[in-house]
Amino acid sequence: MSHGSTLARLGDVGFLSVVQRFAVINRESFMARRLKGTLVAALICGTVAASALAAQELTPKEHEALDAWYRRTAERTGRGEWGVAVGTMDGRILWSVSPELALIPASTAKVFTTGFTRARVGGTSRMSTRVVGDGVLDPSSGRWQGTWALELGGDWTLDRAGRNGPTLRELARRLRARGVRQLEGPLTLTSRTGPAASHYPTVWAANFEGQLYAPPVGPVALHENTISLTYRPGRETGAAPTLVSAYPDGVERLVRMAATTVSGSGGRLWLTPSADGGWTLNGTIGLYRRSAGFSAVAYDPSRLLAAVWAAALERAGIRWVMPGGPVLLAPQAGSVLAQVESAPFDSVAVEVNRRSLNIGAELMLQWGAGSQTTGPALVTEHVRQVVGPSARVSLVDGSGLSELNRISPLTQVLYLARYPRLPGNQQFPLLLPANGTGTLRRLRGGMGRGVVHAKTGTLEEVAALAGYLGRPDGVLVISLMYNGRRIGQARAAEWELFRLLGAEGVDLRGVLEPHMGGTSTPRDE
Repeated sequence: MSHGSTLARLGDVGFLSVVQRFAVINRESFMARRLKGTLVAALICGTVAASALAAQELTPKEHEALDAWYRRTAERTGRGEWGVAVGTMDGRILWSVSPELALIPASTAKVFTTGFTRARVGGTSRMSTRVVGDGVLDPSSGRWQGTWALELGGDWTLDRAGRNGPTLRELARRLRARGVRQLEGPLTLTSRTGPAASHYPTVWAANFEGQLYAPPVGPVALHENTISLTYRPGRETGAAPTLVSAYPDGVERLVRMAATTVSGSGGRLWLTPSADGGWTLNGTIGLYRRSAGFSAVAYDPSRLLAAVWAAALERAGIRWVMPGGPVLLAPQAGSVLAQVESAPFDSVAVEVNRRSLNIGAELMLQWGAGSQTTGPALVTEHVRQVVGPSARVSLVDGSGLSELNRISPLTQVLYLARYPRLPGNQQFPLLLPANGTGTLRRLRGGMGRGVVHAKTGTLEEVAALAGYLGRPDGVLVISLMYNGRRIGQARAAEWELFRLLGAEGVDLRGVLEPHMGGTSTPRDE
């Protein structure tokens, strides 16, 4: 394959199926597949002056080191497929392996969700959770006379133990401060993005369901749609275990007790979900055992919300007469009786990427789309608009947890290079976690913290890493994707490549300002 024919393919060929693309790649030798130098210089972003980046290049020694890295890596990772692109912020590819190959990106897809949603809502927007009503307040009794509902914004930061975010308790307190001392009727839920209900996404693998990293997704979200419980032994054998803590507050109302305290220090407790949306605590706990804690997915977040809201009203001193529900309704006209808000977008996006929080990414996409269904198509089109006709992308979710997503390393590099050029997005790279933090905590040796801001992606047969690397002469943009069974060896190789190119790396913040402009720098806390 000549360099010229490869350039034609990058610019002119449409999105091929993965099977077709695998067949093409398997016919090409390693030396023919590797692309060097300024092969795709024609893809440079036309609005960027080349002089701004001082002709950033890799040294001959670095080229040799990358060649050797790939030979070692190909041997260690067996028959898996690699796609690699190393480029600059002006869109030039300096070194690559099969950069146009469409692969499963796993959680590196979150960079697109982050960019899309920021483009739609802005970096300072906040999600809101409201009590809305249509009626009047009796000032003498504090009774709300009329209809009321919780209007949900899909805020995944709502009611999280040990983390920042608004709470239903604060929402109830603000309702009480308005003078409301009594509510009547069942809990009604509404949402601005569609039905006020959460479900397990159909594009996620069935075997992920029930895992803490894959809870139900939708407007109803609190404590990231999980629960956490801690119990200690009862005071004597035969007694029920004693609750120590429950998050979110009020979930204990949904737990039936079928566990007992036994002699000794052994035993095992476990939860089983019930048809009504609650749980049953089963098993035994030894009398001399320390407390036992565990977490579980909330299979019915609406039922959990009702219990937590009841506890919040009780703590706020608001009487709830004839409770029930939840009842789902379309948004109705009415006034806002109380409201709580999330932190600004940039702050919550940093956390989603640092923790690789799947529910956060999915609800971020719904936030940006203003819909529970159109997000994947909109973010796919967004990537094509940023990258241009060479984009090879098909996204079906916002988190990258689906194995149906496809992206090429070239597309990812061009997106990462071009998106910060859009007005107001100069500091976009800093929304990704720094090396030594979050999912990049192992990328520390040989580099100072902040040299790299990137996103990892991991599935059973996927190891991916994409982001930015600060160097004295500018910023490198790197996309590494491996689809195959040896993800442990692949991840180690990805760390190795970043260390190879970042041996003399510098803090990305300092490099971005002179090359990109702007001073707003979100913190990776």
